[in-house]
Amino acid sequence: MIQKPTILVTNDDGINAPGIRALIAVMAEIGDVIVVAPDSPQSAMGHAITINNTLYLNKVSAENALVTEYACSGTPVDCVKLAVNEILKKKPDLCVSGVNHGSNSSINVIYSGTMSAAVEAGIEGIPAIGFSLLDYSWNADFETIKPFIKKIALEVLSQKLPEGTVLNVNFPKLKHEDIKGIKICRQAKAIWMEKFDKRQTPYGKDYYWLTGEFVNQDKGEDTDEWALAHGYVSIVPVQFDLTAHHAIQQLNSWDL
Repeated sequence: MIQKPTILVTNDDGINAPGIRALIAVMAEIGDVIVVAPDSPQSAMGHAITINNTLYLNKVSAENALVTEYACSGTPVDCVKLAVNEILKKKPDLCVSGVNHGSNSSINVIYSGTMSAAVEAGIEGIPAIGFSLLDYSWNADFETIKPFIKKIALEVLSQKLPEGTVLNVNFPKLKHEDIKGIKICRQAKAIWMEKFDKRQTPYGKDYYWLTGEFVNQDKGEDTDEWALAHGYVSIVPVQFDLTAHHAIQQLNSWDL
C-alpha cells in the first residue's frame, strides 16, 4: 500500500475563507491533510510572529471527515510553527498556503502573510508553495484553477524543490480554458506609490488610511507581472537567504 503524503494547509485570509476551502479540497485528493490557519484575517502580516501575547489553537469541525483542522489565534507564520512543533508528529511532506484572495506577485511577496507562511515552512526544510488568485472578491471563482493547483503540487511532491527555495504561484483572473499555460518567471521590479488619506474622527482626532497605486517598473517579458498580464500562471522560485551576494565584493573593497 502506497502511503499518502502528509500535507499542511494554511493561509492568511482566515480558516473560513473560500480560497483555503478550495485548496483543502484539492489537497484532500492528494494526501492526508492537516489544516492550521488563522481564526481571523491576517493579510499583509509578512513574517510576523507572536511574542507578546498568548496563542490559542482550537480544533474545529471539518467539512471533510478525513481532514483535521485547527484555528489559530496568531499569524500565518505562527500557524506553521505550531503545526510543526505541537500538532504534527513529523514534518509534513508538503506545505501549501492560500489560495490568497488577491495578487502576491512582484514586491507583494514581501508583505504577504500567505507567502511568509510558505517561507517559514521552507526554513523548516518542508517543500512549500504559496498560491494566490488575482481576484480580491470573497466570492472569487477558485474552481477554474484547481487543476493547476493539483498539477503543481504533485510535481513538487514528485520532483522536490531546490534547497532553500519555495514557490510563489499566482493565477490570472481567467476561465480555465483562457489560461494559456504556466511560466517560470522572475519577480518583477515594481513598487507601491503610497499615500495616506488623512481624516478626522467626530471628536477631532486625526487618523490615516493607507492608499496607493501599484507601479510596475519592469518592461521584461520574463517576469511574473508580464506572465499574468498575458494570461499565464506565474511561478517564481523564492529564496529566503536575503544576502545580496553580488554586493559582497564591492563592500570588501571599502576601508573598513
